[in-house]
Amino acid sequence: MLYITMMKIYLLLSAFVFPNISCLKNTFSQSLTNPKGTTIEERFITPQHFEREKVANQTFAYYLRNLKLKPNNSKVLYYNGQEKEAQVHEAVVQIDVGKKDLQQCADAVMRLRAEYLFKQKRYADIHFNFTNGFNAAYLKWANGYRIKVNGNQCRWTKSADSSYSYETFRKYLDVVFTYAGTLSLSKELIPRAWKQMQIGDVLIFGGSPGHAVLVVDMCYEPKSGKKMFMLAQSYMPAQEIHVLKNENNPAASPWYELNENIDIQTPEWPFTQNQLKHFN
Repeated sequence: MLYITMMKIYLLLSAFVFPNISCLKNTFSQSLTNPKGTTIEERFITPQHFEREKVANQTFAYYLRNLKLKPNNSKVLYYNGQEKEAQVHEAVVQIDVGKKDLQQCADAVMRLRAEYLFKQKRYADIHFNFTNGFNAAYLKWANGYRIKVNGNQCRWTKSADSSYSYETFRKYLDVVFTYAGTLSLSKELIPRAWKQMQIGDVLIFGGSPGHAVLVVDMCYEPKSGKKMFMLAQSYMPAQEIHVLKNENNPAASPWYELNENIDIQTPEWPFTQNQLKHFN
């Protein structure tokens, strides 16, 4: 009896001590994971009474929602094949991390954006700025130009045959990952009002260190208008891209509540609402 009484007191105090824990916390009774699902949409069920936001085919949002996932309960691996110490994910995205310590947080965001554009053959839209401001355009790279770096200066030089192969594309991305990061990407992206969040938006803090996570899915409750979202990230050192747990509300995980009264605490980084941005 004493134990039950103490638990009641703890739960009552928790509502005041941890105000960032959503009021939706106790509304989820069913499992939100389908272990057999092979994509984000198939693997993760929306909470009761919620519906996925409608997205058009061929959009970035559609691409993210349909990302292939590794089998359920897969571990996140570092670029060297070792298991990540802190397993803070609900699922692992089926995409290579490379063999070098390159594809970290902002790099994962750029990787998924570039992969989508490459798949759509929107080659002219694939470009990212280095930290020094140099614009690394994929079209130049595909046409045989390579980037020569001398200190803080960069220039293009023609040194290869033209190629739009996936292999050439991946080599381009590794160069981008080497010289771009959260600092440069945060300057490229456009601020978005918190309540206007969309799939494909980025929560980003530009710095050294900094961090970035990507909104990969969203759902809403038609009656109340409440919204929830899902996040994916890589981190340091380079590691497989993964869908994040919601450790503040495990019953809703991997969904996070879009609440204008609270900021977001992800397992490995806190974000404020004014750090929400989007690609042009």
